[in-house]
Amino acid sequence: MTRHWGEGSIYKRGTRYWISYSVNGKNHKESGGKTKAEARALLQAQKVNIQQGNFITPQQNKVPINQLLDNYISNLKVKGAKSIPALVSGLKPIRNAFGHMRAVSLTSDMMNEFILEQVDQGKANATVNRGTQGLRTAYNLAIKEGKLNSSPHFTILKEDNAREGFFEKEEFEAVLEHLPTPYNDMAEFAFYTGWRTGEIKPLRWDQVDRKGQEIRLKTSKNGLGRVIPLHGRILDLIEERWQKREVKFESGETYISPMVFHKEGKPVGTFRKSWITACKEAGHPGKLFHDFRRTAARNFTRAQVSESVAMAITGHKTNSMFRRYNITNMDDKRNAFIAAEEHLESQKHITQKVSSIKK
Repeated sequence: MTRHWGEGSIYKRGTRYWISYSVNGKNHKESGGKTKAEARALLQAQKVNIQQGNFITPQQNKVPINQLLDNYISNLKVKGAKSIPALVSGLKPIRNAFGHMRAVSLTSDMMNEFILEQVDQGKANATVNRGTQGLRTAYNLAIKEGKLNSSPHFTILKEDNAREGFFEKEEFEAVLEHLPTPYNDMAEFAFYTGWRTGEIKPLRWDQVDRKGQEIRLKTSKNGLGRVIPLHGRILDLIEERWQKREVKFESGETYISPMVFHKEGKPVGTFRKSWITACKEAGHPGKLFHDFRRTAARNFTRAQVSESVAMAITGHKTNSMFRRYNITNMDDKRNAFIAAEEHLESQKHITQKVSSIKK
């Protein structure tokens, strides 16, 4: 028998009592407990939540954080986002800590404690932020879709990621000598083009027009395709890779790799250990493969290549980011002082000559 309690009702199903109530014209039902008293208390609590604007539907109350993250990643896939693998990696600590927890149970204090633990473990602020920002976006998407009503506050750590790493020619050549194939060829390609590893690794022969001497990149991080000509050392490098496309197995069988840069016929994976070892042996520890991107931007600028043309090669979408990579070293600054002194000296001679003529 159903018993009404204020703006809701209580009824028994099997061995448990259930409550039923309406919010904004929509009916909600949920288990109220083993006794009528428990059901009555829950119904009263829900009435207070509704009045205070803190109401959470039974469905919202059950949503786990893993489901929010899965929904966010699926949404990105539909949009064709390029950074999903990095996001999945960045969210692993979040899943390990909170994945099976109900989304409505996560608090700001719990997140702050988690962030402090990550920092204490030596994680960089940027690394911690990637996971935190991903979780925050997942919550915001769930709210937008009506799966949640609110989210906790997410603290974002201050980042200072602007690096000034780049390669001088002799440094590049020294590291190159210690890199095994195909990483050495990839490094040389990156040094001259400024392309990202995520663009170099998946480069296929069907994107290379050897006869027309062009490479067509179909997709890139910024979502724009681009074309670069094959010339000079890049042309020679591509021809060398063409000769290395055939792989012979111990069985005597041969395989033609569709990848320009491959590891025994297979796509290139992570080569972090080989890179670190090569840099140490070359006497330049701490260098990053991404430093080639900065280096190429600076080299194009020093060669007086127009910004628009250089950006069309490196794939920088904004002028501000390209200029950020166009960094200087002490020699650049020293040369600036020399140039300024020479200018002042030339002005001094002109002044003296004019004074002499007047006399």
